[in-house]
Amino acid sequence: MVFKSASLALLSALFMGQAMAAASSDLPAPVKALTARGLEIVGSFDAPAGLKGFAGTVQGQPVAVYLTADGKHVLVGNLLDAKGKDLTTPALDKIVNGPKNEKAWSHLEDSHWVLDGKADAPRIVYMLDDPECPYCHKFWQQTRPWVEAGKVQIRHVLVGIITKDSPDEAAAIMSAKDPSAALDAHEKGYRGEGRNHMDTSHITKEARAIVDAHNQMMQKLALYATPAVFYKKEDGSVGLLMGAPQGDSLEEIMGSPMPKAK
Repeated sequence: MVFKSASLALLSALFMGQAMAAASSDLPAPVKALTARGLEIVGSFDAPAGLKGFAGTVQGQPVAVYLTADGKHVLVGNLLDAKGKDLTTPALDKIVNGPKNEKAWSHLEDSHWVLDGKADAPRIVYMLDDPECPYCHKFWQQTRPWVEAGKVQIRHVLVGIITKDSPDEAAAIMSAKDPSAALDAHEKGYRGEGRNHMDTSHITKEARAIVDAHNQMMQKLALYATPAVFYKKEDGSVGLLMGAPQGDSLEEIMGSPMPKAK
């Protein structure tokens, strides 16, 4: 589920003149002008046709801008070649998303995650999960073959952002004597957003504080949707998918083809 809008908000923030961090003095004037409107430059990269690429963020989300050959203008957005190949995303992944996802992984490791699967499962996947999120439940359903085969452990970092009941439901799971069992029972009995009616009478202050901390971490990491799923790619870098996986992305996240049913 969407936490806050992203794509249109990025450009509106950029052009509505929301001042943020000051620019480095050695940036070209058109690029420097954008930093006064919310753009933070992370690095630069080569681009075709005389353009110079700059990778940055607006409200925590990656953005590329291209300086024209005359140094007087900038273009904002993704650059495509004649075959429709995206030339921008790989640069943003290397300069912005890669380091950002690595940082997020370390934060998730230190969070109060709930284990889903076997503790000795070789592959680890982190998931920011709202108990009221139907897409989180769909991801839980999709991943059962790998989890039940002992190939993958999913570490659920519970947040409460979707409905008014979400924080209490997340805290109720965290307050249980066996949070893993409570999470499993919740998923097996899931009836849809706003219709789960969990028992929240036993919530502890500690559990509420944990859920609040997870919500704050999600905002600091500029994650705007659940599920937000972090996993290790083949090259060892950290990948991120927000929303329910489509197509081959599920097998990429799980690290292998779907196990055959016994």
